[in-house]
Amino acid sequence: MALILAARMASAQTPAAPASQSDPDQDLNLVQPDFSLVGLPTTLRLPRHKGSFRVTHRFTRPLGQGSFGSLAGDLFALDSGAQIGLEYRYGLLRGTQVGFNRTNDRTIQFFAEHEVKGQSASFPVTITAIGSAEGTNNFRDSYSPGIGALVSRTITDRLALYVEPIWINNTNLLPSEVVDHNDTTILGLGARLRIRPTVYISVEGSPRVAGYAPGVAQIGVGIEKRAGGHLFQMNFSNGLGTMPGAIARGGGSNSDWFLGFNIARKFW
Repeated sequence: MALILAARMASAQTPAAPASQSDPDQDLNLVQPDFSLVGLPTTLRLPRHKGSFRVTHRFTRPLGQGSFGSLAGDLFALDSGAQIGLEYRYGLLRGTQVGFNRTNDRTIQFFAEHEVKGQSASFPVTITAIGSAEGTNNFRDSYSPGIGALVSRTITDRLALYVEPIWINNTNLLPSEVVDHNDTTILGLGARLRIRPTVYISVEGSPRVAGYAPGVAQIGVGIEKRAGGHLFQMNFSNGLGTMPGAIARGGGSNSDWFLGFNIARKFW
């Protein structure tokens, strides 16, 4: 009887196993704190049946437009209009996530990502397949489907490197124009460096390697602060794109840079 009672007391005093022991995807990934860099996606896994929300905000006045006094009077573009995006993603299965994104120019994107192979001691990189479909006018007019791969390499808990070949169809939204191609292949390149325990710097570029390529390749840099399940990023880029189609169309010029920010929240 005493042995039974002692066993029950020991069982009651044993703390419950954390949820992350049954689902390691819920563990904090120090080198990949978010599902995006500035605009490009990352290979961070979303736990099954969990969600994540992101707000993207790009002020539409270039920082080099007008005089310094004019820019200061506009509070360094904060008084200008903005392109705003709202994104939600959901962990459908282990290693598989789906999502929805809408910007206030009434473009809607549906996307899905699936991890094909994870980085391990015997495999040097993580490979994730991605599929996307964008549609203007609330997904009623011009459609731009895309497919690609996200390849990442993490180095300790400090640095993550990304190479992301993505093909997007119907990148020219003006069918009256005569172009040799109406699709674009981009080669997304990015990195995220953890410079402090909760502070990061992210950089990315999206050169077009084939197809329709107006303007210049979009480039972005951001500084980030992680706080619990939140990630706050202030960024600068030469374009407003936050979806593959818009990123493929590039920025206006390398002399026009836009201030913006991302706010992300994980729900687990």
